[in-house]
Amino acid sequence: MRILVVEDEADLRRQLADALTHAGYAVDLAADGEDGHFLGDTEPYDAVILDLGLPKMDGVTVLERWREDGKTFPVMILTARDRWSEKVSGFDAGADDYVTKPFYTEEVLARLRALLRRASGHAVAAIEAGSLRLDTRAARATVNGEPIKLTAHEYKVLSYLIHHQGRVVPRTELVEHIYDQDFDRDSNTIEVFIGRLRKKIGTDRIQTERGLGYRLVVPEEERTGVIG
Repeated sequence: MRILVVEDEADLRRQLADALTHAGYAVDLAADGEDGHFLGDTEPYDAVILDLGLPKMDGVTVLERWREDGKTFPVMILTARDRWSEKVSGFDAGADDYVTKPFYTEEVLARLRALLRRASGHAVAAIEAGSLRLDTRAARATVNGEPIKLTAHEYKVLSYLIHHQGRVVPRTELVEHIYDQDFDRDSNTIEVFIGRLRKKIGTDRIQTERGLGYRLVVPEEERTGVIG
């Protein structure tokens, strides 16, 4: 999952970037409203964390322009504790959630997980596809209750696929959502990650739709209850 953080306070921006990266997200950063608006307008994000008190272009204006341009990614706004009017303006502009400053990083992460789940139609923190289970709180995967050891990029690929299970996800889409803007992207590595995941979670859980992409599914024996 790829997240954009638009925040002008350098220390807070680094704090959020470190926490999000540690939690398994690809993270892009912007220090002002103009840069943030440009990135949100030109790059595919799964969610955005947006401060409202930004230089060059305020957060409400940024959000309004995104929504006017048809951008539907969930947006969490950051506001000062005593500025309730900013919260109202943010929601009216199209925000999905807000956090007041100062805040606990754990709360931001929890709210972000909830936004991402709702955006992909999931209601709980643990997302399941048959016996495959992804705990988004702990960033861990299990099959039949047994933990699966994943690298950071394997986790990102699996997380994106299971959030969008049943849908064909093009390789280019995976590349855009598991790498941040500055990463040297190579779409061929996706095949490597898919191959490794199949060995770890089962070869029949990730289908290749030739010329289209990959689809995460529940194996037939788990859907029918028939084995062998």
